[in-house]
Amino acid sequence: MSGSHDNMDHKPNQNSTEQLVIEGSDRPKASVMALIEKSPIASVVSNPRLPDNPIVAVNDAFEVLTGYDRAFIIGRNCRFLAGEATEPWLTEEIRRGVQQQKSVLVEILNYKKDGTAFQNAVLVAPLFDDAGELEYFLGSQVEIDADVPSLAKARRMRAVAMVKDLSKRQREVLQFIARGLLNKQIAHELGLSERTIKMHRSILMKRLDVPSAADMVRLAVEAGM
Repeated sequence: MSGSHDNMDHKPNQNSTEQLVIEGSDRPKASVMALIEKSPIASVVSNPRLPDNPIVAVNDAFEVLTGYDRAFIIGRNCRFLAGEATEPWLTEEIRRGVQQQKSVLVEILNYKKDGTAFQNAVLVAPLFDDAGELEYFLGSQVEIDADVPSLAKARRMRAVAMVKDLSKRQREVLQFIARGLLNKQIAHELGLSERTIKMHRSILMKRLDVPSAADMVRLAVEAGM
């Protein structure tokens, strides 16, 4: 933990916290909201079509983890979690993943509203629309206990083991899901019907024991897909 941040409200850099007013038309559709609403993992959705890729949706778990409420979060870029000891090279890795529209998973030092520093396993993954154009980014955060440094490694090992038990076709479908593709797009890529992809998606959620598509994406990326 950073001594100068302990027991005081975290004050993000002013140049990192400009807030946009998110109009109704900029808010995600119900299908995108459903990605994160049921997830026990702290999650947000951001809109790269708006200036500075602001957060346009957030779930309860993110509020609990960070201490910030929706009124503060919506309209801001996730940089408000950064602080004086946040590793700039990891911030750059996230930025590069966003630019290249690729999933990225990093363990970075972030700060909660009360100033508490925490090791954060951050996932950022692209979500594409029916036309294959970038529509949103999914972001999720898992706090890593500083006293259990092997936790992140344990999560990766667990994810690899779970994916390893899937059939070849299920792994293929999961890989496309992790890339942010919709059922229709996956069906086209694999030469299958959309109905078949929906069936595989349903089976995957049960096999992987995840409550939401967002959790399934995170598990796939943790497994290195």
